[in-house]
Amino acid sequence: MSAGDPAPAPDPLDGYARGALLAEVEATVAQVIADLEPDLADARRPGPGRPRILPALALWSGVLVCVLRGLPSQRAVWRLLTAHGLFHYPRFPLSDQAVYKRLATDGTAPLEALFAGVGRLLADRLAPHAARTLAPFAAAVVALDATTLDQVARTLPALRDVNRGADLLLPGKLSAVFDLRTQLFRRIAYQPDPRQNEKVAARSMVADLPAGSLILADLGYFGFHWFDDLTDAGHFWVSRLRAKTSYVVRHVHYERGETLDALIWLGAHNADKAAHTVRLVQFRHGTQLFRYVTNVRDPHRLPPAELARLYARRWDIELAFTLVKRHLGLHLLWSAKPGVVLQQVWAVLTIAQVVQGLRLEIAAGAGVDPFEVSLPLLVQYLPLLLERGNDPVALFVAEGRRLQFIRPSRRTVIHAPTPPPNELVLPPPDLHLRRTPRYAERNCGPRAA
Repeated sequence: MSAGDPAPAPDPLDGYARGALLAEVEATVAQVIADLEPDLADARRPGPGRPRILPALALWSGVLVCVLRGLPSQRAVWRLLTAHGLFHYPRFPLSDQAVYKRLATDGTAPLEALFAGVGRLLADRLAPHAARTLAPFAAAVVALDATTLDQVARTLPALRDVNRGADLLLPGKLSAVFDLRTQLFRRIAYQPDPRQNEKVAARSMVADLPAGSLILADLGYFGFHWFDDLTDAGHFWVSRLRAKTSYVVRHVHYERGETLDALIWLGAHNADKAAHTVRLVQFRHGTQLFRYVTNVRDPHRLPPAELARLYARRWDIELAFTLVKRHLGLHLLWSAKPGVVLQQVWAVLTIAQVVQGLRLEIAAGAGVDPFEVSLPLLVQYLPLLLERGNDPVALFVAEGRRLQFIRPSRRTVIHAPTPPPNELVLPPPDLHLRRTPRYAERNCGPRAA
C-alpha cells in the first residue's frame, strides 16, 4: 500500500483468532492430502541435482497458513517455514530467495489442485444438507458471475507513477460458477483483462455442468445467442428482461392488470432474434415492475412466485464474493506481481469454501435457513469459540440464537402473485417453439451475445 492509499479497515481476524480458525481449515484440508499427494509430491527436482529441501506440500500449506493468519508478504512464508516450523514438518534451512524462486517457478497449479480437492470433499460432506427444494426439477442450480480483483499496491517501480484507478493497477477478474444448493464455488477461472466482457468466458464456465442444470445470471450475460446455446445444450436458465428488448407475444398463460405470464419470441426484428420460444413473467411488487424471462416454459413447473424466489438467490454469489474479498481479506494483496496475487487468490478461495461449508452445517443443525446464520459474525467469532477446543458447529447451534449469530435474515423478499391454476391457459400443441435465429453479436465479439 502506498503512502497515499487509505488505511485498511480493522481486521476482526487477528492474532490468536486466526490461528484458531486455521485449525478448522487444517482439519478439512488434511482430509484431501492423500488424494493430492501425487500432484503435490516432488521428492526430486526435475532433471539432475539433489532432491529439493522443501516439499511442495509444506510450501503450499505455508502459503495457506500465511493468508489465513493475515501475514503480509511472501517473506512471511519463508519465516514460517524456517523460523517456526509448520505442522509436522521440521524447520527448513533455506533462504528467502529460495522460497521466492519456488513460488515464482511453481505458479498456482498446486493451490488450484488444493482448492478443487477441498471443494470435492465439502460437496460430499454437505450433500445431506443441500437445498434440494430449490428448483427440484434441475440437475444443479448455479449462479454465474464475475468480480474484478481490487487494485494492487503501487510498490513496483513500473507502477509508482500510475494514477489510482488506472487499469494497470487491476490484476484481473474472477469468473465463477456458484452452487446455490451447497453454497460452494463449483468453478473459478482467472481472466487477466479486468475489462473483459462477462459473456466471453460464459460458455467455458458452464461447459462441465450436468445436462438439465439451471443457470442464473445478471443482465451482464443477457444475449439471444447465449440463451439459445444454453437451451440447445439441455440447460435451464432464468434472467431479468433487459430494458427496451423487443419481443413478440406467442401465447398468454395468464394476464390480469400488470401481471402477465406468456410465451414470447425474443427479438421482434429480423436483425436480431432468438431461436427458441421463452417465457415472460411480469408483475409489480411495490413500486417496481419485475420482468423475468426463462426457458422453463411450463408455468406449473416454475410458478411466478417460485421463479422470483429462485432468481433472488442469484445474490448468493455476490455474498460469496464479499466473503472472499472483504471478510477474508483478499483486498489486502501481498504484492503487485500477478503470480503472487493469484497464489493469494487461490488460498483465500480455499479458506472461503471451508467457511461456507461450516455455515451450511450450522444452519442444518439449527434447522434454519443458511442466510439466518450471519456470515460476518461466523468469520469474526468462530475462532474465539474454537479456542475452547469444542465442536464449532455444535457451539453455534447451541449458542447461536442467544448470541444472535442466528437471527432472522434481512434479505429482501419479492412477493409475486400466484395465478389460480384453473385460470392458466396452456398453449395449443401445435404452437411452433423454434424459428431461424439471427444474432446481432454486439459489444463483445462473435458468439458472445
